[in-house]
Amino acid sequence: MAQMVCANAMLTCSFGVAPSQLAVLPANRVSAENRPIATIMDHIPMTNIMPFGMCQTPSNPQVAAATSAAMGVLTPQPCVPVTTSPWTPGSFTVTIGSQRQAVVTNTCQLLCQWGGAISVSEPGQRTTTAP
Repeated sequence: MAQMVCANAMLTCSFGVAPSQLAVLPANRVSAENRPIATIMDHIPMTNIMPFGMCQTPSNPQVAAATSAAMGVLTPQPCVPVTTSPWTPGSFTVTIGSQRQAVVTNTCQLLCQWGGAISVSEPGQRTTTAP
């Protein structure tokens, strides 16, 4: 069952070496467990999507340059995500905000221009159980 994603959700990138947290601004004023809920438009680098430690894909120009300088030895460089399109696919049934944007669920992905696939490893909500 898909869960809505909130601020502070844990993210991973297929080319990053460390997890990151999703930052969600409270613009939509809709929250779960006192945390703003993410929409598919919460994909802005360094505003919503923080670095994943070091990037290790040669399609990243910084990694390619450092790898070339190291005579072909893969040389990871600091990760600066480049996400130019929204999360996909987004919720098909839940929209929020004045523009009725689809919420991000834990099954969504976000693509980085350097080829990395960013996914949700923890949606940012605590799971509760009935007494």
